Amino acid sequence: MGIKKTSDSKEEKDGTTAEKAFETSEINEKTEETKSDKKTDKIKDRMSEELKKAQEELSSEKEKYLRMLAEYDNFRKRSQKERESTYSDVRADTVTRFLPVYDNLERALKTETADEAYRRGVEMTLTQFKETIEKLGVSEIEAGSGTKFDPEIHNAVMHVEDENFGEGIITEEFQKGFKLGDKVIRCSIVKVAN
Repeated sequence: MGIKKTSDSKEEKDGTTAEKAFETSEINEKTEETKSDKKTDKIKDRMSEELKKAQEELSSEKEKYLRMLAEYDNFRKRSQKERESTYSDVRADTVTRFLPVYDNLERALKTETADEAYRRGVEMTLTQFKETIEKLGVSEIEAGSGTKFDPEIHNAVMHVEDENFGEGIITEEFQKGFKLGDKVIRCSIVKVAN
């Protein structure tokens, strides 16, 4: 029996050793799980921080993009307005340089001449000139006799006392005025009744 005890105690020792080994293995597993959980938490925290940082960068870049897009749109609109303004200014300047020719053609028509062909030629030239400047958007300013004087579009060079006309009424037009759209390119030169 003594042998049995030894073997029983050996079995007990083996069982206890196995239990201890199992417990140690469980502890090791738990420790590893805890370490693994800690690592996972660290990774999650780091990934969360990186995601937050990436989202902030994305938001910042998106803001920059939207500002740049708005800036470009404003630049495009401003450039378009400048082009239109430049085109309008060049047209006005060009027409203004041709207006003395118009004045001379009108004076030529007012001059008495016996040559009817000459007169018709001047009339045709003046008509063509008017049509051409009208195509460019230029129109004559109304300043005929009886028209109300407007200092923004008329230039009064003479004032007369005339009972036939009321105060501030144009009695005579000396030189035609012209507008390009709403912009006055040359005021009408007129005589006004007081």
